[in-house]
Amino acid sequence: MRRLWIGLTVLVFGLLLVIPVIRIAQGAFDAGWSGFWRGLTRPEALHALLMTGIIAVVATVVNAFFGVMLSLYLVRATWLGRRLKRLMNSLVDLPFAVSPVIGGLMIVLLLGPDTALGGLLGRAGIDIVYALPGMVIATLFVTFPLVVREVMPVLQEIGSQQEEAAHMMGAYAWTTFWRVTWPSIRWSVVYGVVLTVARCLGEFGAVLVVSGNILFKTQTATTLVYQDVENFNLTAANAVALALAAGSVLLLLFMEWAKSRKEVH
Repeated sequence: MRRLWIGLTVLVFGLLLVIPVIRIAQGAFDAGWSGFWRGLTRPEALHALLMTGIIAVVATVVNAFFGVMLSLYLVRATWLGRRLKRLMNSLVDLPFAVSPVIGGLMIVLLLGPDTALGGLLGRAGIDIVYALPGMVIATLFVTFPLVVREVMPVLQEIGSQQEEAAHMMGAYAWTTFWRVTWPSIRWSVVYGVVLTVARCLGEFGAVLVVSGNILFKTQTATTLVYQDVENFNLTAANAVALALAAGSVLLLLFMEWAKSRKEVH
């Protein structure tokens, strides 16, 4: 019976993950190396990959900073009431419960050019929706829980005794964080950052709604793949998709390497 379940698990794993990646790789090289390279280096693909990279960097930096801060507040802040903490804890998981498309639609309804706030920002020369800021906000919404959910369990596990001892010895809050708290949570922050970057590379729904998928302006790598498939440009679509998949796999391999380094230390 155990062998049967192991076999079924391997079969499902292959059907859902391995075989699609192999098929994407085959499609990317249908026209040989030259076809793959043309699909990946055409101007629209380079621009879309650049946009994806910019969004990933900005969203990851913001998520890392505010994710660590919110984790500290939810675990350590005694001045927050228990009800407020539970509410904030639930809100952190909202992007997991809500479809990314709905998240993008909420941003359009709040900050779109036809709204009061969006119109006010537009008259000030600040475009949110159908521009880079809206795409960053949409990606932040989708990826925000990842760092928080990696850091909070570690903070709960290590407790606050060492931090309290540092305070009693006269250490400032900033010194306590860097000397006591950070060494204990740094690997969890690394895991959260890796997952955030990987999620940024693959985000589609929220970004598609907010960006409008405008060529050479608001098109990301995933929305370019969608457009290529719609236009039956399958070799180019597979080339970009393979590059994104390879980037995500490398990031996950880095995370496994980081875990092994943590176990060694």
